[in-house]
Parts: sequence; C-alpha cells; structure tokens
Amino acid sequence: MTKDKDDSERVWDLTEKIGFCMLVTKAGADIRARPMSAYVERLENAFYFLTDVESHKDDEIARRPEVCLAFADSRGQKYVSVTGTADVSNDRDRIRDLWSTPAKAWWDSAEDPSIPVLKVTPAYAEFWDSPGTLVSYIKMAAAAVSSARPDMGDNAKVGM
Repeated sequence: MTKDKDDSERVWDLTEKIGFCMLVTKAGADIRARPMSAYVERLENAFYFLTDVESHKDDEIARRPEVCLAFADSRGQKYVSVTGTADVSNDRDRIRDLWSTPAKAWWDSAEDPSIPVLKVTPAYAEFWDSPGTLVSYIKMAAAAVSSARPDMGDNAKVGM
C-alpha cells in the first residue's frame, strides 16, 4: 500500500472512530461552526449528516457549498480536518439508512419531511495523530530539557 493510500485510510479510520465533528460553513463574511454526528461512508468517499430544513446551514451550503469538517478527540490527541463540497438533498432512502437512536432525539421518524440529508464529498484532509496526552507531555518535557523537538506523532496532508 502506498503512503498516500495509508494516509487516506488513516483519515477514514480516525473520522469513523471520532464520529462527531464541527461542520464549518460560510455565511456571508462570517464563518459558522456547529456540532454534527457524522456517518462515514469511505466506499462512497462521503460523509453524511441528517439535518433540519429549519436550520440555516442548508441555505449557507446552497450559496457556498465549500465546507470544513473538524473532528477532534482531545483526550487521545487525534484531530482531522476535512475540506470538501456539501450538497443537501431529500434522499428518503438515504435518510432511512442513516436513521439511528441519536436521530430520534430530534425527530419522531425517518419519514419526517423536515429531515434532509447533507452529503460532504471530501477533496482534501489533514490529520494529527498523537500517541496520547500523557505520552505527549512526557515527550514535550524531555524535549524541553534536551533542546530537541519532540516527536508528537503523525501529521499528513491527504488528497481524498
């Protein structure tokens, strides 16, 4: 497997494991972020989200479909930033496929017409995968006394 393929798989693995992200959109001159539960579909090269027609993100995406997904596991010191293009649709089959317990907190059924599905097709990603908080602090302390730069884990920029 090539390095690019390994890094791409690492992006998918990390985002799948973290599960939640901040969806960042552009609203005029403002940048907005909100937490979302991601459904990772690596074979489709896509991230899916259930959303609500009353939210402003759908309008923002219609005007500017370029988005960022920021995944963070601060305890494990693992982070992924995904840049891609978003599209909102009323794909009822996909909505039923994504229907799960967390969605039931927001809607009564997958048939609720106020639920569209948001698809993000990634173009680019970057990840930071550290060995964890304790190990990172030990490495930073050792580097501080030795004047060496600490090895804080892996970081890669990946075309998706």
